[in-house]
Amino acid sequence: MPEGDTVWLAAQRMHAALAGATLLQSDFRVPQHATVDLSGREVLEVVPRGKHLLTRVEGGVTLHTHFRMDGAWHLYAPDERWRGGPDHQVRVVLRTPTRVAVGYRLPVVELLATADEATVVGHLGPDVLDDDFDTSEALRRLHADPSREVGLALLDQRNLAGLGNLYRIEALFLQGVTPWTPVADVDLDRLVARSVRLIRANMHRWEQSTTGSLRPGQDHWVFERGGKPCRRCGQRILRADQGEPPRARVTYWCPRCQTGPAPVPDRPPRR
Repeated sequence: MPEGDTVWLAAQRMHAALAGATLLQSDFRVPQHATVDLSGREVLEVVPRGKHLLTRVEGGVTLHTHFRMDGAWHLYAPDERWRGGPDHQVRVVLRTPTRVAVGYRLPVVELLATADEATVVGHLGPDVLDDDFDTSEALRRLHADPSREVGLALLDQRNLAGLGNLYRIEALFLQGVTPWTPVADVDLDRLVARSVRLIRANMHRWEQSTTGSLRPGQDHWVFERGGKPCRRCGQRILRADQGEPPRARVTYWCPRCQTGPAPVPDRPPRR
């Protein structure tokens, strides 16, 4: 699932391409909205909210989309060939005089009144990429369940919105605690501040680096490095699932650099 910085950057590109333009065509290839026609309406803005995209259209209408694991928006010139995947994967097409926005593999495509946006994003915690990110409120929500595993608490979008698997794993490594450590045993002030710094450092580019390097294979400390040596101590990075299926997330940690409880790790992949 894309992190909040990927969704934020997608929203900036969509807004720059569509905002202020009149829709020549809208094509919703999902059964519940197949007959909807938004042509003739102006696109007012495209805004991110955590991992959600809200495309607001003249007349008090909002298109709510979510990428989840495989979704994406692609932008094309009017006569440009679409390259985001086969035609059957297209869920939405928004066409203006100068740009065509094509939504591929979007698992969430909803039209609702702009006044009712809270019904789909009102449960979210403070957005880590908001200029006015409310640190106190995020900490309050995290502290409300002190016995919860901190790795799961960071993933819960009701606590703070936009943080995903990559940044929570990397922030916990830099904090020196395992993802299975109870919230009560973690310095949350430092952890939240570190998480916000990591994701904001990448919000203006597609590449995601937590080490300061953009070179392939050197951009992460432990994320997706199971079986490889820790960059700090040389110990083999471990991996295991955290959470209950089907929402369990693959998790990585260094058993030497990070203290706290941890499960029996998965067997390392064969080389």
